[in-house]
Amino acid sequence: MNNNGRKFSSKYLLVLIFTVLFFSVTFNSPANYFAGARFGKTLTSSASLAARPDTIRPLPVPDTSYRNINGDTARYSIIRIRYGRSADTPDYRISKDTLEAEINYKASDSIVMGIPTRKITLFSKADTKYKDAELTADKITYEQDRNIVIASPNRDSAGNVIGLPKMVQTDNTMQSDSIIYNIKTQKGITQHTSTNSGQMFVHAEKMKKVTPEEYFGYRGVFTTCNLDTPHFAFRTNRMKIINQKMAVTGPIHPEFEGVPIPIYIPFGFFPLTQGRHSGLLPPEFVSSDQAGLGLTGLGYYKVINDYFDMTFRTDLYSYGGWAGYFTPTYRVRYRYSGQMNFTYQVTKLLSTAGADAFTTSKTFSFNWSHSLDSKARPGTNFSANVNVASTKFAAQQLNNPTAAYNNQLSSSITYSKTFDGKYNLTISGNHNQDNETRLINVSLPNIAFTAPTIYPLQSKDFVGTPKWYEKLGIGLSSTVAGGASFYDSLFSFKRIIDTFQWGAQNSIPISLALPIKGPVQVAPGISLQERMYSRRLYRHYDYAFNKVDTDAIQKGFFQAESMSYSLSLSTAIFGTFQGFGRNSTLMGIRHVIRPTISLSYAPNLAGPDWYTLRTPYSPGDLTKTTHTQRVSYYDGATYGAFGEGTFGGLSFGLDNHLEIKTRSKTDTSSAGIKKINIIDGFGVTGSYNYLADSFKLSKLTLYFRSTLLKNINITGGATLDPYQVNAQGFDVDKYAWEGKKFSLGRVTSGNLAISTSFKSAPIDQKLADQKASQGSDQIPMTMEEQQAQLNYIRQNPAQFADFNIPWSLNLSFAFNFTNAQNASYGFTTTITSSINWSGDFNLTEKWKIGLNGYYDVKNAQMQSLTASISRDLHCWQMSINVTPVGYTHFFSFTISPKAGILQDLKINRTKYFYNE
Repeated sequence: MNNNGRKFSSKYLLVLIFTVLFFSVTFNSPANYFAGARFGKTLTSSASLAARPDTIRPLPVPDTSYRNINGDTARYSIIRIRYGRSADTPDYRISKDTLEAEINYKASDSIVMGIPTRKITLFSKADTKYKDAELTADKITYEQDRNIVIASPNRDSAGNVIGLPKMVQTDNTMQSDSIIYNIKTQKGITQHTSTNSGQMFVHAEKMKKVTPEEYFGYRGVFTTCNLDTPHFAFRTNRMKIINQKMAVTGPIHPEFEGVPIPIYIPFGFFPLTQGRHSGLLPPEFVSSDQAGLGLTGLGYYKVINDYFDMTFRTDLYSYGGWAGYFTPTYRVRYRYSGQMNFTYQVTKLLSTAGADAFTTSKTFSFNWSHSLDSKARPGTNFSANVNVASTKFAAQQLNNPTAAYNNQLSSSITYSKTFDGKYNLTISGNHNQDNETRLINVSLPNIAFTAPTIYPLQSKDFVGTPKWYEKLGIGLSSTVAGGASFYDSLFSFKRIIDTFQWGAQNSIPISLALPIKGPVQVAPGISLQERMYSRRLYRHYDYAFNKVDTDAIQKGFFQAESMSYSLSLSTAIFGTFQGFGRNSTLMGIRHVIRPTISLSYAPNLAGPDWYTLRTPYSPGDLTKTTHTQRVSYYDGATYGAFGEGTFGGLSFGLDNHLEIKTRSKTDTSSAGIKKINIIDGFGVTGSYNYLADSFKLSKLTLYFRSTLLKNINITGGATLDPYQVNAQGFDVDKYAWEGKKFSLGRVTSGNLAISTSFKSAPIDQKLADQKASQGSDQIPMTMEEQQAQLNYIRQNPAQFADFNIPWSLNLSFAFNFTNAQNASYGFTTTITSSINWSGDFNLTEKWKIGLNGYYDVKNAQMQSLTASISRDLHCWQMSINVTPVGYTHFFSFTISPKAGILQDLKINRTKYFYNE
């Protein structure tokens, strides 16, 4: 008989059991959010609440930050339970033990929470954050009842200490053997603590933190050495540290390499302030055979406010000499910055000759640099670069052996304003002086006004291609200048007024840009110039004394004009040669020629201002033959005289450029092909006057410039006189190539300068980039200040040794000569030639040797030689500088800390000898 009843499979039975269990377990579980607060019995039981009557049931919030911790699987948690106010509930009291902020914590091994003891312990790489404080250690324990955090290290299987507690709060970092810290009061006690503030490192056996900024220490050590066992330190039993401000100690004594030095100081004061702060500037002991014993650099630095500070320094010598320095500095970011320096020195040296025992002199120097940020006032600029000094000031600087070779000083003050983006007004004052001749020239005021080029024939409605005549442009440039010249030994305000003269000049250029036809560019132009003078000079030749005397200087208002017409043509010619073969690294040579020709005409409007003057004969001329030359009434005037005679001819120029193209044997891509300039430019310029009755060809100017291998800079030039000369040295109207002996001309002046610089790649490129960026926020220095700083570096190269650059070499050669007419109307040839070099190299990783020198080639004499030796002592540096040859013989030995906070704590021995 068949059984039609359904069979009940065992697998369905299992599904039914699992379904019943699932609904039983999840019956009271919400889908996504809590409908009500549910807490464990231990936290919310009546017994627990009775034991803690001040505990308030936490207000449930949908995104509660309370999370259950399941053994070592939890890595991050927030233990602060939020208490607050809900929209549909009344206010609740806040528990007294509630923290002000969340504590974020994590650990790599495990986190153990003791509910009855209310302790949380984090194991292995523990990290907690509360407000602005972060604590890391191998083990951290938080006791909620006392709000105490205890951090301690551990040892690995090899017995090494790992996970030393480290606390970082604001700008302070503290590392200790153990830390006990109260979160609420932010007080704590640490054992064997190390911390640093700026460049100062502090170690203490015990340290107590009383506020976030104040600490008390027991058996502390101060140093700028960042090693665990510092090379040097200052040790004290008691100290107080105010973070980023200062450290004050009890009796203190130094120690080196752990060996105490029996020198005790009643108390110690260490400024920890970052940035500027006022204070005394300690002196440096020096010795001189002629000036005596001295203290140099003694002074005081005063910070007035965030924008202004001043430095006072003085040098004192036992023989009575002294010098005072006053240097105020100001800076307003994004507006302007500047610096002044006034020096007054009284030099008293032992005399090597004469009846007087001492040689005394008084000199001064004034420097001022000012720059205006271009974004502060667009269209307006003001800058100052002032360098004024007594002509003997540089020679009297005993501790600067190279200062005496700087015989040229110059200054400038400039204000400029642009109106409507078109018109420009510039007002300036200039000064220059020659310390060898002691002549000083002052040019003040200088006023210049320029107007943009206008096109009067251009239509107002510019449509389509303009007509050729619409490109006719007219400009305007007007200048006014005044000045005086005098010798410093004859200085007086009356003499300045007597020698003061002024002048003015107006220039109206008229140009026309014609359409380009083919490769030749054509540009006609007209130039109108007018000059005004304040005096006329009258001279005559005195036969009795064989000299030229000045008859009179007529003051008044005088005027002269000049006009010229020109038509210039220019083009460019290109030539290449590429026949070097497929396997050659040289792919081709390219030569560019740029000839220019200008036809011009200028009438003789200035002819009446010129006259013939007889000049003295040479002292060795037995025939007493005199020579005549044309001079102007306005010789030596502010703007000088216009040239005499009618000019009708052409001016010419020929410029050349030479470059090569190479390819790499290893890199076949386009990146392997390079263009290299062999000659940046060389050529000749001159003019030929068809209308002149004599000397039609002008002197030729030759020039040359090149940069070889990107490191060798070469510039040169010469002036070629194409005429023959007579016995007195004056030109005669006869070309140099005429006659029996062929010659292209006589070189009357020339110059050649070759310089190069080589250095190795830095050992640490990041450190080199950091040093390069340190000076970007400094006040710009004048050329004279840069020269003074360069001279100091040359004098003390060991103090500026850069061990990050294994070696460097700088070489330069300069040659100049000129044959020009002198004040006696004769001709004098002046030649100067010199070689300068500077370089250094790392003898070892910690030793560097340098050598600087200046050699006078013309006189075959070494003018200056300085050698230096530097030793890197980690946190200290030793430097030896010796100048055995020079205007001043100099020796200096210095051992000083590298840290700027202890820059005046140095051992120094300096000695120099001044050559009169």
